[in-house]
Amino acid sequence: MFWSKPCSLALPKDSPLRIDEPDYVGIRRFILKMMMFYSKQSMSIRGANVIYKRIIAQVDKPAIYDVFNLEKTFKITYSLLVLHMWLVLRRLKEDGQEGVDLGQYVYEIYNHDVELRVSKAGVNLLLAKWMKELERIFYGNVVAYDAALLPEAKPNDLQIKLWRNVFSDDGTTTPDNTDLKTAQAMARYVRRELGSLSLTDKESIFSGNFSFTPLENKPL
Repeated sequence: MFWSKPCSLALPKDSPLRIDEPDYVGIRRFILKMMMFYSKQSMSIRGANVIYKRIIAQVDKPAIYDVFNLEKTFKITYSLLVLHMWLVLRRLKEDGQEGVDLGQYVYEIYNHDVELRVSKAGVNLLLAKWMKELERIFYGNVVAYDAALLPEAKPNDLQIKLWRNVFSDDGTTTPDNTDLKTAQAMARYVRRELGSLSLTDKESIFSGNFSFTPLENKPL
């Protein structure tokens, strides 16, 4: 699985999944313009919200848990959320400062969502402590994934990092023979999504009109 070549993830113009900017005319457009609805910041915030919805759509679907034989716990869901945030933020950086700025809006939305997820998990009294720990995990994972893609990285570095961050629940640092296949498959999935996001045009990325590769509801 995940041996196919990367391809653009842009949604077709006629896709029912698209969320396009409303094309108001006349007095309504004039009023909205006066209210800064069409300002760069407002459009970026709307785009960031759609982008985050695409991330959540992939992370919250049962398919990704079935494919990689994962239990849907807070820890694993959070690990997958961080992984897909990294995929998107890395792609946004390819478009320079404009992409970095948009990525900051996405990150702010992500932070708010994580706070809600932590509260829903029943740890309200420790919210500040949890958020600080999750922030540490987020940046630690991002640094680890970036390092695994450096030219000097070993071929299996990415699968090892994915194993530690997503799969391992007992402190083991490398998968055994039974779990190696699954970690390798996720590494192929990640590399394919990275390539596909790079092939996706800027307009589709910035507007959120893209979709991660659909996953079949069956294990490897």
